[in-house]
Amino acid sequence: MTLRSTLDFLLYDWLGAEALAARTRFADHSRETFDAVLDTCERIAREKYAPFNRTVDTEEPHFDGEKVILPQATYEARKAYAESGLLSAAQDYEIGGMQLPYTVEAAANSFFAVASISIGSNLLTSGNANLLMAHGTALQKEVFALNEFNGRWSGTMCLSEPQAGSSLSDVATRAVPDGAGFESDPLGPRYRLTGNKMWISSGDHELTENIVHLVLAKIPGPDGKLVPGTKGISLFIVPKKMVNAEGNLTGVRNDVALAGLNHKLGWRGTTNTLLNFGEGKFPVEGQAGAVGYLVGQPGKGLHCMFHMMNEARIGIGMAATMLGLAGYYASLDYAKNRPQGRPVQGPKDAAGAAAVVKDAAQPQVRIIEHADVKRMLLAQKSYGEGALALNLFCAKLVDEQHTGDAAAADEARLLLEVLTPIAKSWPSEFCLEANSLAIQIHGGYGYTRDFPVEQYWRDNRLNMIHEGTHGIQAMDLLGRKVLMEGGRGLQLLAGRINATIERAIQVPALAAHANALGAALQQVGAATKAAWATGQPADALANAVPYMQAFGHTVLAWVWLDLALATLADDAALAQPASVGRMGSMRYFFHYELPKIGAWLQVVSTRDATCASFPEDAF
Repeated sequence: MTLRSTLDFLLYDWLGAEALAARTRFADHSRETFDAVLDTCERIAREKYAPFNRTVDTEEPHFDGEKVILPQATYEARKAYAESGLLSAAQDYEIGGMQLPYTVEAAANSFFAVASISIGSNLLTSGNANLLMAHGTALQKEVFALNEFNGRWSGTMCLSEPQAGSSLSDVATRAVPDGAGFESDPLGPRYRLTGNKMWISSGDHELTENIVHLVLAKIPGPDGKLVPGTKGISLFIVPKKMVNAEGNLTGVRNDVALAGLNHKLGWRGTTNTLLNFGEGKFPVEGQAGAVGYLVGQPGKGLHCMFHMMNEARIGIGMAATMLGLAGYYASLDYAKNRPQGRPVQGPKDAAGAAAVVKDAAQPQVRIIEHADVKRMLLAQKSYGEGALALNLFCAKLVDEQHTGDAAAADEARLLLEVLTPIAKSWPSEFCLEANSLAIQIHGGYGYTRDFPVEQYWRDNRLNMIHEGTHGIQAMDLLGRKVLMEGGRGLQLLAGRINATIERAIQVPALAAHANALGAALQQVGAATKAAWATGQPADALANAVPYMQAFGHTVLAWVWLDLALATLADDAALAQPASVGRMGSMRYFFHYELPKIGAWLQVVSTRDATCASFPEDAF
């Protein structure tokens, strides 16, 4: 089963994406136009991305003292992507967009991620521009966002600092008004920024004529001191090269300097940088300080930035998913072609006891004929295809939020709030495990660079860390998302799950699985209440990660049960390998994966303090 056939099933047979064309915003579209976009992206990914995945891994970016050097393949891939229109696919016609559903855009981007996640930097550019479209002034949208959508410029987000990491309340980058009349600059209130930003993906390169940095910084109070905490954080547009109000380069370099390239375990084709803002290396108008333009209101920067961060989190979940599937496809191909071992036979020995016997005279079998290899393949398939379904479901919620009626839009918003930590972190953990299993199937060869699976694992290891680490997402889920609005989001999700259970329990082949899912949902609900029984965040959040693992497994079991219902709806297709594969993957997940939630939820429900109370000097 190919990625394209999987996408077709998920989009059309499960999500009913073609019905989106009945909505006013998408009225010019149909399944034919959706398919044309998928065809184009599949072709570009096959021709410009996949052949160079190893190239960008081995030819790492390097700095020659003036500019960052990347392989030529990266330039050609980026150019082809920009020319495809995918950067602005979901945007209005008036600004050069295609007004595509985000569901279709997400599916189209999956081809690039599975071909070579390391080449692309497009996720951040789209997210950067989308943030400006939501929070920028009319001129900021026209000058910065539109030039990102059309491919001339690219974008970043600059949050972390060397001393702060994920703790944004400790951001120390300063922004001070740039002289008299600073508030009247047509591009926005003009400030001078000084500080350092770390782990900035695509922070410096020559792929585009300019780079638009979105930078979190603090405006000092009247006493010159920075406001503590996150409430004092503001957001600024800091272009690498200065521009005028018409969107033209002025020929002046902004005071943003590359301090170094980070040398990474994986994802090596994309530059990852340490940037110095305002150190005086490139003074503007004879003065040190990077020029930045305020976005939104002072002190509201994190509110604006979450628009981009949440989009990026779902994008990271999709990246992790596609790397998991890339490893699955590679190990499936290897398993079908690698002869090793012989089938197990079971005659009884002389005493009448069962004995495992292998006839060495028999020819070798392909390793896919071994039960344990099938187990590892099924695990990968259930993780990867289940995660892809979850991510596309979340993409459909985005479309519902933007084009549904008021009640449906609000429900989609709240469901997306609850599911975002899962959509980001569950694929990041379990599709990484899928990559590990892909290496295992290859045996010793998997541990070499002769096969791509070791690179997929290295590329995927990043996804549990960036855009909010696994632990941060878990605390967000248990500490905020399931509690927000009186727990209404959790109730909405439970309602969706119960609706699937009610349908599935009427189907004999699915009734036992429906009951298992119902029991799991009850366990999650009970554990949520037990975790907060004392009302103390420290008690509840000590085991937030096991909670998220159990919550995520329950959500994925729901997804698989819903996919099974869609599969069984087409009697004519039930005997086809793809349908057999989906039903088998569903059974695997319910038999091998869902039972794991009991152990995870046990420590949550009892508020086990083993980890939290462990003394430092005992390590």
